[in-house]
Amino acid sequence: MFTGIIEETGTVKKIIGHQTSGFIEIKAKKVLEGTNIGDSIAVNGVCLTVTKLQGDSFVADVMAETLRKTNLGSLPIGASVNLERAMAADGRFGGHIVSGHIDGTGTIQALEPEGNAVWVTIQAPASILHLIVNKGSIAIDGISLTVAYVNESVFKVSIIPHTGEETTLLKRKPGDMVNLENDVIGKYVEKLLLPYTGTPALDETASNTHTSGGITMDFLREHGF
Repeated sequence: MFTGIIEETGTVKKIIGHQTSGFIEIKAKKVLEGTNIGDSIAVNGVCLTVTKLQGDSFVADVMAETLRKTNLGSLPIGASVNLERAMAADGRFGGHIVSGHIDGTGTIQALEPEGNAVWVTIQAPASILHLIVNKGSIAIDGISLTVAYVNESVFKVSIIPHTGEETTLLKRKPGDMVNLENDVIGKYVEKLLLPYTGTPALDETASNTHTSGGITMDFLREHGF
């Protein structure tokens, strides 16, 4: 588990991607401290397992699903990436619950300065947007951020100077792709409510879908509301 508080930015030294798999090598410093083979490091929000440590870098395998669902496969050599080690059990919880499992990607539409902050507008698919709530949390390239605006096609976050300096987000430009992870609590709530909303299950592995009549006053009374 991660918190979305970026520890440092690293540099892509090598990335090899095939249709079925690949690997990435990242130059880093802080996240290598105390790291062992088999440990997890989030790279632009993607939870990866360290398979090799060599001097000033680490190597991680990247499977086909990761290349399809994230921006890792499109990163050029020399690109900066956000890095965070998995949270220690006795660590401080500074952001929000981040699993490192990317839900999809969005596209930066605009970066607009306002005072000491910068508004970042991101276009995202409906599957991402319907789980975003105003003032809720979202991870963008692994960065824990608070949503300041959301509608049917975009959402916005406001970036303070410290976040801008310590992460890659303000170094991006309109048209760039970013990894997005919705708040895991919202995803679980949606899943648990499916039997009562009449909405077909979104799980592609499910053998059937739920199509009950939805939440009614009788249902709420029965459950103590």
